[in-house]
Amino acid sequence: MSMYHIPVGGGPRIVAIGGGTGLSTMLRGLKFYTKNITAIVTMADDGGGSGMLRHDLGMPPPGDVRNCLQALANCEPVMEQLFAYRFHDGSLKGQSLGNLILAALNEIYPSFDQAVSSMSQVLAITGRVLPVTNANIELVAEFENGTSVRGESKIFSFKKEQGCRITRVSLDPAWPEALPDALEAIRKADVILLGPGSLYTSIIPNLLVRGVSAAVAESRGLRVYVANIMTQEGETEGYTLSDHLSALHKHAGGRKLVDVCLANSAPIPSPVAARYETENAAPLLIDREAVEAMGVELVTAPLSNEKLANQARHDPIKLAEALMALIQDRCLRVSTADGIRYILDR
Repeated sequence: MSMYHIPVGGGPRIVAIGGGTGLSTMLRGLKFYTKNITAIVTMADDGGGSGMLRHDLGMPPPGDVRNCLQALANCEPVMEQLFAYRFHDGSLKGQSLGNLILAALNEIYPSFDQAVSSMSQVLAITGRVLPVTNANIELVAEFENGTSVRGESKIFSFKKEQGCRITRVSLDPAWPEALPDALEAIRKADVILLGPGSLYTSIIPNLLVRGVSAAVAESRGLRVYVANIMTQEGETEGYTLSDHLSALHKHAGGRKLVDVCLANSAPIPSPVAARYETENAAPLLIDREAVEAMGVELVTAPLSNEKLANQARHDPIKLAEALMALIQDRCLRVSTADGIRYILDR
């Protein structure tokens, strides 16, 4: 498939579920291949500028949503620069102007999803960005030694103190109501993408919102888990790829959520790997036999961004091209009464 090619009909209906920089990086590439993108974003963040606004205004965290809006934006460059601008001094130091705009819109409109929709129009984004829920939620993590901690931003340091694995995470209040549009998007999706991103703080929290994991499990579309390139200090030290998948399915009540796993095959340069080693992180071990024993197909491709000198991150275009190749290989493009669809060739 040639770069920057959107087929007649706007391309496959893709729902991408997650949060953090992983989701926004993937969206930056996907928007060149399909107009039919729905990003469903976690609302569990409580750190940084988002945490300040949650505390001061009682609003949902805007940061992950803001990153996705920026990734899908098609507005004038100056508008995108304004939206991404961070203050350097004073009481607003470190805060993003985009966060503040979303906070203002949240007070103008009756719900956060409507505020996000309004900002989507201003930025002329490709597709849609939806908060997974409008509820005010907190993330709670439980550990192998029986301890627990409340708050997404506290999990990293608490896990390091305990020196053991996370056994499960949950939301408080438990099983909040999902945004109806998010569930509808999952039901209508040709392709559902989970990841890349922090396993316990960006991806799994979405599955703990009422109806989300069931909708993914019941989908007839192609369901893909995009594996992280590296393990993550404070969450997944020592995890293999099958460990990630096991955690996903465990938090979905044992439901199978993934048909195909897409993982990076490009080697990590030694200096980059050495830097990550100082953070107790390492290239993710791709344990193919264990993954395939779970009934999940494993596909590998060189996905890392070679332009980044000191980081191991996905390249937006390489990732999008690999995903579109998966869709092209496994789905039939058919014309239906509901428009052009990409039907999984089972």
